[in-house]
Amino acid sequence: MPVPKRRTSSTRRDKRRTHDALTAPAYSTCSNCGEPMKPHNVCKSCGFYKGKQIIELKSDK
Repeated sequence: MPVPKRRTSSTRRDKRRTHDALTAPAYSTCSNCGEPMKPHNVCKSCGFYKGKQIIELKSDK
């Protein structure tokens, strides 16, 4: 089986890992109700997208 001839330096290892960091998900506010929502998605609290009602949500009131 092949085995590395030289030890991988910490600099080379860290360069390889530069893109492994996690990023927080992006959120925007709904223009209809003001709740936080994921961009380019229907609002989960009111069902609006780009000022139009896309889905009818059941209200527990």
